[in-house]
Amino acid sequence: MTRFSDPSDPRPPLPDWVQEAYEILADAAGGPESDLTYEEAYALLDNTDAFSAEHSDSEYAVERLLKRGYLYEANGTLRVTEAVFE
Repeated sequence: MTRFSDPSDPRPPLPDWVQEAYEILADAAGGPESDLTYEEAYALLDNTDAFSAEHSDSEYAVERLLKRGYLYEANGTLRVTEAVFE
């Protein structure tokens, strides 16, 4: 999944499992105007086989997606940034 890799960004691309988290959350949100609580996001990720049930993986994935701009926080909820991939 190299679509999360920006050649102008000196940081390494996001790991595949964090990219998978983005896809799960984007599908669940249903669009850029929809939002999820942190608890809903963690529960969605924890219910997949790729994430541990202790929240540590899901919290890390959400944190990475927030720092990279794939998610943003608005009024205490998470929203998916409408990403355009080449």
